Amino acid sequence: MKVPFLDLKAQYESIRPEIADAIQQVLEKTAFAGGPFVAQFEKEFAGFCGTQFAAGVGSGTDALWLALLALGVGPGDEVITVPDTFIATAEAISYCGAKPVFVDVEPVTHNMDPAKLEAAITKKTKAVIPVHLFGQMADMDPILAIARKHKLFVVEDASQAHGAEYNGKVAGSMGDVGCFSFYPGKNLGGYGEAGAVVTNNPELDKTVRMLRDHGQDKKYYHGRIGWNARMDGIQGAILSVKLKHLPAWNDARRKNATLYDALLKDAKGVATPQKAAYAKHVYHIYAIRVKDRDALIAALTAKDIHCGIHYPIPLHLQQAYKSLGYRKEAFPVAETAASEFVSLPMYAELTGEQIARVATELKAIVLATVS
Repeated sequence: MKVPFLDLKAQYESIRPEIADAIQQVLEKTAFAGGPFVAQFEKEFAGFCGTQFAAGVGSGTDALWLALLALGVGPGDEVITVPDTFIATAEAISYCGAKPVFVDVEPVTHNMDPAKLEAAITKKTKAVIPVHLFGQMADMDPILAIARKHKLFVVEDASQAHGAEYNGKVAGSMGDVGCFSFYPGKNLGGYGEAGAVVTNNPELDKTVRMLRDHGQDKKYYHGRIGWNARMDGIQGAILSVKLKHLPAWNDARRKNATLYDALLKDAKGVATPQKAAYAKHVYHIYAIRVKDRDALIAALTAKDIHCGIHYPIPLHLQQAYKSLGYRKEAFPVAETAASEFVSLPMYAELTGEQIARVATELKAIVLATVS
Protein backbone atom coordinates (compact mmCIF):
# COMPACT_ATOMS: atom_id res chain seq x y z
CA MET A 1 0.00 0.00 0.00
CA LYS A 2 1.45 3.33 -1.08
CA VAL A 3 1.14 6.14 1.44
CA PRO A 4 1.85 9.54 -0.15
CA PHE A 5 3.05 12.41 1.98
CA LEU A 6 0.17 14.53 0.63
CA ASP A 7 -2.78 13.61 -1.58
CA LEU A 8 -4.32 16.73 -3.08
CA LYS A 9 -6.25 14.69 -5.63
CA ALA A 10 -8.21 12.89 -2.90
CA GLN A 11 -9.35 16.23 -1.53
CA TYR A 12 -10.22 17.53 -4.98
CA GLU A 13 -12.33 14.47 -5.80
CA SER A 14 -14.38 15.03 -2.64
CA ILE A 15 -15.41 18.54 -3.77
CA ARG A 16 -15.08 18.29 -7.56
CA PRO A 17 -18.64 19.49 -8.44
CA GLU A 18 -18.40 22.51 -6.13
CA ILE A 19 -15.02 23.48 -7.56
CA ALA A 20 -16.23 23.11 -11.15
CA ASP A 21 -19.24 25.33 -10.42
CA ALA A 22 -17.09 27.97 -8.70
CA ILE A 23 -14.63 28.17 -11.59
CA GLN A 24 -17.45 28.29 -14.12
CA GLN A 25 -18.96 31.29 -12.32
CA VAL A 26 -15.64 33.14 -12.51
CA LEU A 27 -15.32 32.34 -16.21
CA GLU A 28 -18.85 33.54 -16.93
CA LYS A 29 -18.31 36.82 -15.08
CA THR A 30 -14.73 37.18 -16.41
CA ALA A 31 -13.70 38.42 -12.94
CA PHE A 32 -10.12 37.23 -13.11
CA ALA A 33 -7.99 39.74 -11.15
CA GLY A 34 -9.48 40.74 -7.83
CA GLY A 35 -13.19 41.41 -8.16
CA PRO A 36 -16.34 40.00 -6.51
CA PHE A 37 -15.09 36.47 -5.84
CA VAL A 38 -12.03 37.74 -4.02
CA ALA A 39 -14.17 40.24 -2.10
CA GLN A 40 -16.57 37.48 -1.06
CA PHE A 41 -13.74 35.27 0.15
CA GLU A 42 -12.20 38.19 2.06
CA LYS A 43 -15.47 38.72 3.91
CA GLU A 44 -15.79 35.01 4.71
CA PHE A 45 -12.19 34.60 5.81
CA ALA A 46 -12.30 37.65 8.08
CA GLY A 47 -15.35 36.10 9.73
CA PHE A 48 -13.56 32.78 10.08
CA CYS A 49 -10.55 34.45 11.75
CA GLY A 50 -12.65 36.72 13.95
CA THR A 51 -11.16 39.91 12.47
CA GLN A 52 -12.78 42.92 10.90
CA PHE A 53 -10.76 42.79 7.69
CA ALA A 54 -9.03 40.37 5.36
CA ALA A 55 -7.17 41.41 2.22
CA GLY A 56 -6.43 38.76 -0.39
CA VAL A 57 -2.94 38.88 -1.90
CA GLY A 58 -0.83 36.87 -4.30
CA SER A 59 0.95 34.60 -1.81
CA GLY A 60 1.85 34.12 1.83
CA THR A 61 5.17 35.82 1.13
CA ASP A 62 3.30 38.85 -0.23
CA ALA A 63 1.15 38.83 2.91
CA LEU A 64 4.18 39.05 5.22
CA TRP A 65 6.01 41.58 3.09
CA LEU A 66 3.06 43.93 2.58
CA ALA A 67 2.05 43.68 6.23
CA LEU A 68 5.52 44.78 7.32
CA LEU A 69 5.57 47.59 4.77
CA ALA A 70 2.14 48.75 5.95
CA LEU A 71 3.50 48.89 9.51
CA GLY A 72 6.34 51.11 8.35
CA VAL A 73 9.15 48.57 8.64
CA GLY A 74 12.11 49.65 6.50
CA PRO A 75 15.87 50.14 6.23
CA GLY A 76 17.63 50.36 9.59
CA ASP A 77 14.90 48.43 11.41
CA GLU A 78 15.17 45.00 12.99
CA VAL A 79 12.42 42.39 13.10
CA ILE A 80 12.65 39.43 15.47
CA THR A 81 11.54 35.97 14.39
CA VAL A 82 12.62 32.33 14.69
CA PRO A 83 15.13 30.30 12.68
CA ASP A 84 12.99 27.16 12.23
CA THR A 85 10.54 28.39 9.63
CA PHE A 86 10.27 28.59 5.86
CA ILE A 87 12.58 31.25 4.46
CA ALA A 88 9.66 33.46 3.37
CA THR A 89 9.32 34.70 6.97
CA ALA A 90 12.82 36.17 6.85
CA GLU A 91 12.68 37.13 3.16
CA ALA A 92 9.76 39.45 3.85
CA ILE A 93 11.85 41.25 6.46
CA SER A 94 14.82 41.49 4.10
CA TYR A 95 12.72 42.82 1.23
CA CYS A 96 11.59 45.68 3.46
CA GLY A 97 15.27 46.59 3.84
CA ALA A 98 15.17 45.53 7.49
CA LYS A 99 17.35 43.01 9.33
CA PRO A 100 16.04 39.63 10.55
CA VAL A 101 17.04 38.87 14.14
CA PHE A 102 16.49 35.33 15.38
CA VAL A 103 15.61 33.92 18.78
CA ASP A 104 15.56 30.26 19.73
CA VAL A 105 12.43 28.16 20.07
CA GLU A 106 11.13 26.25 23.05
CA PRO A 107 11.44 22.46 22.98
CA VAL A 108 7.79 21.41 23.25
CA THR A 109 6.02 23.28 20.45
CA HIS A 110 9.17 24.46 18.61
CA ASN A 111 7.63 27.91 18.47
CA MET A 112 9.22 31.17 19.62
CA ASP A 113 10.48 30.95 23.20
CA PRO A 114 9.04 34.02 24.97
CA ALA A 115 11.77 33.74 27.60
CA LYS A 116 14.38 34.45 24.91
CA LEU A 117 12.54 37.33 23.23
CA GLU A 118 13.30 40.33 25.41
CA ALA A 119 17.08 39.83 25.27
CA ALA A 120 16.97 40.17 21.47
CA ILE A 121 15.22 43.56 21.51
CA THR A 122 17.33 46.63 20.65
CA LYS A 123 16.61 50.26 19.89
CA LYS A 124 16.29 49.24 16.23
CA THR A 125 13.61 46.57 16.80
CA LYS A 126 10.35 47.47 15.09
CA ALA A 127 8.34 44.25 15.08
CA VAL A 128 8.14 40.62 16.17
CA ILE A 129 6.98 37.74 13.95
CA PRO A 130 5.97 34.66 15.93
CA VAL A 131 5.50 31.69 13.59
CA HIS A 132 2.70 29.26 14.36
CA LEU A 133 4.71 26.24 13.30
CA PHE A 134 3.11 23.03 12.02
CA GLY A 135 -0.42 24.20 12.94
CA GLN A 136 0.09 25.10 16.61
CA MET A 137 0.08 28.71 17.76
CA ALA A 138 3.03 30.24 19.56
CA ASP A 139 2.58 31.25 23.22
CA MET A 140 1.02 34.59 22.34
CA ASP A 141 0.16 36.14 25.73
CA PRO A 142 3.77 36.64 26.91
CA ILE A 143 4.92 37.56 23.40
CA LEU A 144 2.23 40.25 23.18
CA ALA A 145 3.02 41.52 26.69
CA ILE A 146 6.71 41.93 25.84
CA ALA A 147 5.89 43.57 22.51
CA ARG A 148 3.52 46.06 24.15
CA LYS A 149 6.11 46.86 26.83
CA HIS A 150 8.60 47.80 24.12
CA LYS A 151 6.03 49.34 21.73
CA LEU A 152 6.64 46.75 19.02
CA PHE A 153 4.28 45.52 16.33
CA VAL A 154 3.32 41.82 16.32
CA VAL A 155 2.84 40.10 12.98
CA GLU A 156 1.51 36.55 13.24
CA ASP A 157 2.89 34.21 10.60
CA ALA A 158 -0.13 31.93 10.50
CA SER A 159 0.74 30.34 7.16
CA GLN A 160 0.53 26.85 8.69
CA ALA A 161 -2.24 27.54 11.19
CA HIS A 162 -5.58 28.09 9.42
CA GLY A 163 -8.16 27.68 12.18
CA ALA A 164 -5.69 27.02 15.00
CA GLU A 165 -6.60 28.57 18.35
CA TYR A 166 -4.94 29.98 21.44
CA ASN A 167 -7.26 29.82 24.45
CA GLY A 168 -10.18 30.21 22.07
CA LYS A 169 -8.66 33.01 19.97
CA VAL A 170 -8.16 32.17 16.30
CA ALA A 171 -4.76 32.37 14.60
CA GLY A 172 -4.21 35.74 12.97
CA SER A 173 -6.54 37.62 15.30
CA MET A 174 -4.22 38.34 18.22
CA GLY A 175 -1.41 40.45 16.80
CA ASP A 176 -1.56 43.76 14.96
CA VAL A 177 -1.85 41.73 11.79
CA GLY A 178 -2.00 38.08 10.75
CA CYS A 179 -0.56 36.61 7.57
CA PHE A 180 -1.69 33.48 5.75
CA SER A 181 -0.51 31.40 2.82
CA PHE A 182 -2.95 29.46 0.66
CA TYR A 183 -0.28 27.44 -1.10
CA PRO A 184 -1.95 24.23 -2.39
CA GLY A 185 -0.61 21.97 0.37
CA LYS A 186 -1.88 24.11 3.25
CA ASN A 187 -4.88 23.14 5.38
CA LEU A 188 -6.72 25.78 3.33
CA GLY A 189 -4.98 25.71 -0.03
CA GLY A 190 -5.81 27.22 -3.39
CA TYR A 191 -5.10 25.78 -6.81
CA GLY A 192 -2.13 28.07 -7.29
CA GLU A 193 -0.53 30.84 -5.25
CA ALA A 194 -2.54 33.05 -2.88
CA GLY A 195 -2.39 34.60 0.58
CA ALA A 196 -4.21 36.99 2.92
CA VAL A 197 -3.58 39.67 5.52
CA VAL A 198 -6.08 39.92 8.38
CA THR A 199 -6.37 42.75 10.88
CA ASN A 200 -8.75 44.79 13.01
CA ASN A 201 -7.02 48.04 12.03
CA PRO A 202 -8.84 49.82 9.17
CA GLU A 203 -5.79 51.93 8.25
CA LEU A 204 -3.56 48.87 8.01
CA ASP A 205 -6.14 47.12 5.86
CA LYS A 206 -6.42 50.16 3.58
CA THR A 207 -2.63 50.39 3.23
CA VAL A 208 -2.24 46.69 2.41
CA ARG A 209 -4.96 47.01 -0.24
CA MET A 210 -3.11 49.95 -1.80
CA LEU A 211 0.25 48.19 -1.68
CA ARG A 212 -1.11 45.04 -3.35
CA ASP A 213 -2.50 47.10 -6.24
CA HIS A 214 0.37 49.34 -7.32
CA GLY A 215 -0.25 51.83 -4.54
CA GLN A 216 -3.61 52.99 -5.89
CA ASP A 217 -6.81 53.50 -3.96
CA LYS A 218 -8.68 54.09 -7.22
CA LYS A 219 -7.64 53.26 -10.73
CA TYR A 220 -4.65 55.24 -12.01
CA TYR A 221 -4.41 57.37 -8.84
CA HIS A 222 -1.29 56.17 -7.03
CA GLY A 223 -0.86 57.46 -3.49
CA ARG A 224 2.33 55.51 -2.88
CA ILE A 225 4.65 53.04 -4.56
CA GLY A 226 3.11 49.60 -4.41
CA TRP A 227 3.35 46.25 -6.17
CA ASN A 228 1.25 43.78 -8.13
CA ALA A 229 0.21 41.38 -5.37
CA ARG A 230 -3.46 40.86 -6.12
CA MET A 231 -5.30 37.59 -5.53
CA ASP A 232 -6.90 36.29 -8.72
CA GLY A 233 -10.61 35.61 -8.98
CA ILE A 234 -10.34 31.87 -9.52
CA GLN A 235 -8.34 31.46 -6.32
CA GLY A 236 -10.90 33.54 -4.42
CA ALA A 237 -13.77 31.38 -5.67
CA ILE A 238 -11.94 28.11 -4.94
CA LEU A 239 -10.97 29.25 -1.44
CA SER A 240 -14.58 30.19 -0.68
CA VAL A 241 -15.61 26.63 -1.52
CA LYS A 242 -12.83 25.07 0.51
CA LEU A 243 -13.28 27.36 3.53
CA LYS A 244 -16.70 25.79 4.14
CA HIS A 245 -15.00 22.39 4.52
CA LEU A 246 -11.99 23.57 6.55
CA PRO A 247 -13.41 22.95 10.06
CA ALA A 248 -14.24 19.33 9.15
CA TRP A 249 -10.85 18.86 7.48
CA ASN A 250 -9.08 20.22 10.56
CA ASP A 251 -11.10 17.87 12.76
CA ALA A 252 -10.01 14.97 10.55
CA ARG A 253 -6.37 16.02 10.91
CA ARG A 254 -6.73 16.09 14.70
CA LYS A 255 -8.29 12.62 14.61
CA ASN A 256 -5.41 11.36 12.47
CA ALA A 257 -2.89 12.92 14.85
CA THR A 258 -4.58 11.23 17.80
CA LEU A 259 -4.28 7.87 16.06
CA TYR A 260 -0.61 8.47 15.27
CA ASP A 261 -0.05 9.44 18.93
CA ALA A 262 -1.64 6.22 20.16
CA LEU A 263 0.17 3.94 17.73
CA LEU A 264 3.57 5.56 18.32
CA LYS A 265 3.19 6.06 22.07
CA ASP A 266 5.58 3.28 23.04
CA ALA A 267 7.93 3.54 20.06
CA LYS A 268 11.42 3.70 21.53
CA GLY A 269 13.48 6.54 20.05
CA VAL A 270 10.47 8.36 18.55
CA ALA A 271 9.31 11.70 19.95
CA THR A 272 5.78 12.55 18.82
CA PRO A 273 4.44 16.13 18.62
CA GLN A 274 3.31 17.67 21.90
CA LYS A 275 0.25 19.89 22.16
CA ALA A 276 0.41 22.91 24.46
CA ALA A 277 -2.33 23.30 27.07
CA TYR A 278 -3.49 26.55 25.45
CA ALA A 279 -3.64 25.14 21.91
CA LYS A 280 -6.19 23.89 19.47
CA HIS A 281 -3.78 22.30 17.00
CA VAL A 282 -4.66 21.90 13.32
CA TYR A 283 -1.73 19.61 12.40
CA HIS A 284 -0.66 21.11 9.10
CA ILE A 285 2.43 18.97 9.70
CA TYR A 286 2.77 15.93 11.95
CA ALA A 287 6.50 16.01 12.69
CA ILE A 288 8.13 13.37 14.83
CA ARG A 289 11.74 13.52 16.02
CA VAL A 290 14.25 10.68 15.62
CA LYS A 291 18.03 10.55 15.87
CA ASP A 292 18.82 8.88 12.52
CA ARG A 293 16.39 10.84 10.39
CA ASP A 294 17.90 10.19 6.96
CA ALA A 295 18.06 6.43 7.44
CA LEU A 296 14.43 6.32 8.57
CA ILE A 297 13.22 8.32 5.58
CA ALA A 298 15.18 6.15 3.17
CA ALA A 299 13.80 2.96 4.71
CA LEU A 300 10.21 4.25 4.65
CA THR A 301 10.58 5.42 1.05
CA ALA A 302 11.73 1.93 0.10
CA LYS A 303 8.39 0.69 1.46
CA ASP A 304 6.47 3.32 -0.57
CA ILE A 305 5.77 5.49 2.49
CA HIS A 306 6.67 9.08 1.74
CA CYS A 307 7.73 11.69 4.28
CA GLY A 308 9.06 15.24 4.35
CA ILE A 309 11.44 17.41 6.36
CA HIS A 310 10.30 20.78 7.75
CA TYR A 311 12.96 22.19 7.81
CA PRO A 312 16.42 20.63 7.39
CA ILE A 313 18.53 23.79 7.81
CA PRO A 314 17.58 26.61 10.21
CA LEU A 315 17.56 30.02 8.58
CA HIS A 316 20.54 31.38 10.50
CA LEU A 317 22.69 28.64 8.94
CA GLN A 318 21.42 29.12 5.40
CA GLN A 319 23.91 30.50 2.87
CA ALA A 320 21.43 33.27 2.03
CA TYR A 321 21.77 34.65 5.58
CA LYS A 322 25.48 34.05 6.09
CA SER A 323 26.00 37.83 6.21
CA LEU A 324 24.09 38.02 9.52
CA GLY A 325 27.07 36.36 11.19
CA TYR A 326 25.29 33.63 13.13
CA ARG A 327 27.30 30.49 13.89
CA LYS A 328 26.41 26.89 14.62
CA GLU A 329 25.00 26.34 18.11
CA ALA A 330 23.67 29.89 18.22
CA PHE A 331 20.16 28.45 18.61
CA PRO A 332 20.66 24.90 19.93
CA VAL A 333 17.00 23.93 20.35
CA ALA A 334 16.12 24.88 16.78
CA GLU A 335 19.27 23.26 15.40
CA THR A 336 18.72 19.96 17.20
CA ALA A 337 15.08 19.80 16.13
CA ALA A 338 16.01 20.59 12.52
CA SER A 339 18.39 17.63 12.47
CA GLU A 340 15.73 15.24 13.83
CA PHE A 341 12.37 16.28 12.31
CA VAL A 342 10.53 13.83 10.08
CA SER A 343 7.15 14.94 8.74
CA LEU A 344 4.85 11.93 8.42
CA PRO A 345 1.95 11.76 5.93
CA MET A 346 -0.82 14.04 7.18
CA TYR A 347 -3.99 15.17 5.44
CA ALA A 348 -7.71 14.96 6.13
CA GLU A 349 -8.29 12.09 3.71
CA LEU A 350 -5.57 9.87 5.20
CA THR A 351 -7.15 6.57 6.27
CA GLY A 352 -6.72 4.70 9.52
CA GLU A 353 -5.31 1.79 7.53
CA GLN A 354 -2.66 4.03 6.01
CA ILE A 355 -1.72 5.50 9.39
CA ALA A 356 -1.47 2.02 10.88
CA ARG A 357 0.88 0.94 8.11
CA VAL A 358 3.09 4.02 8.58
CA ALA A 359 3.28 3.38 12.33
CA THR A 360 3.96 -0.35 11.97
CA GLU A 361 6.75 0.09 9.43
CA LEU A 362 8.23 3.06 11.30
CA LYS A 363 8.41 1.17 14.60
CA ALA A 364 10.00 -1.84 12.94
CA ILE A 365 12.65 0.33 11.28
CA VAL A 366 13.45 2.24 14.46
CA LEU A 367 13.54 -0.95 16.53
CA ALA A 368 16.00 -2.51 14.10
CA THR A 369 18.13 0.64 14.27
CA VAL A 370 18.30 0.88 18.07
CA SER A 371 18.64 -2.88 18.68
